[in-house]
Amino acid sequence: MPPLIYGTAWKKERTKELVIQAVKAGFKGIDTACQPKHYNEAGVGEALEALQQEGYKRSDLFIQTKFTPLGGQDPYNIPYDKDADLSTQVAQSFEVSKQNLRTDTIDSLVLHSPLSDYEDLLTVWRAMEQIHHKGEVGQLGISNTYDLSTLERLYADAKVKPAVLQNRFYQDTDYDKEIRQWCKEKNVTYQSFWTLTANPHILRSEELFALARKYDKNVIQIFFTYLHQIGITPLTGTTDLQHMQSDLQSFDISLDKDEILRLDALIEGEI
Repeated sequence: MPPLIYGTAWKKERTKELVIQAVKAGFKGIDTACQPKHYNEAGVGEALEALQQEGYKRSDLFIQTKFTPLGGQDPYNIPYDKDADLSTQVAQSFEVSKQNLRTDTIDSLVLHSPLSDYEDLLTVWRAMEQIHHKGEVGQLGISNTYDLSTLERLYADAKVKPAVLQNRFYQDTDYDKEIRQWCKEKNVTYQSFWTLTANPHILRSEELFALARKYDKNVIQIFFTYLHQIGITPLTGTTDLQHMQSDLQSFDISLDKDEILRLDALIEGEI
């Protein structure tokens, strides 16, 4: 998994163009979902096919998609049979993803959000495990899960353990401090979204500005460096080529221990 992933939510008809631009800029990871309400998964597939024709290898890219339960779908555009049982919905959704992405295998399959009933959640996870057992997906994950007990229970019951947790990274959840510690202990990669949008107060902080001056970087690059060093893989959905290139240049420096601790304190509201 690369240290920075390009997020394709809300890109709509520009998805193909922007994914091509992102990969040519240097992105190695693409995140999408089988959820027409917010994603154009087929546009990602069109981009991947166009890139292959130009010599870019599919094997060099990390592609991640999601199964979105019925509650997160547009009721007028559901990519599977809404009346089917949950296991069938997962299987149908994954088949649509393979068709959309024009591939037989996908690197990462994420449950877009936990179902409210735990037995339903486990049923969906078992269906995702079946896809993994068939060798069609490299790893499994879950998203939008802010209750640690749910994660602990799923991890205990799962035959294929979650390898990824993708959550909104913001102040309202105390930046998932306890959950991130659990992820570290279980070797689960924590992916962050809303990483920049939800944190303008951090990007405006004197701490980041001081480090940007020291390392001759901008504040976003310093923030991404910090997140990388504490074990977070951010998603970014910028549509600007210069910002794409700039974001990818975030990882050629290393903050020292005191600087990490200073930014930890900033995140935890102690500054």
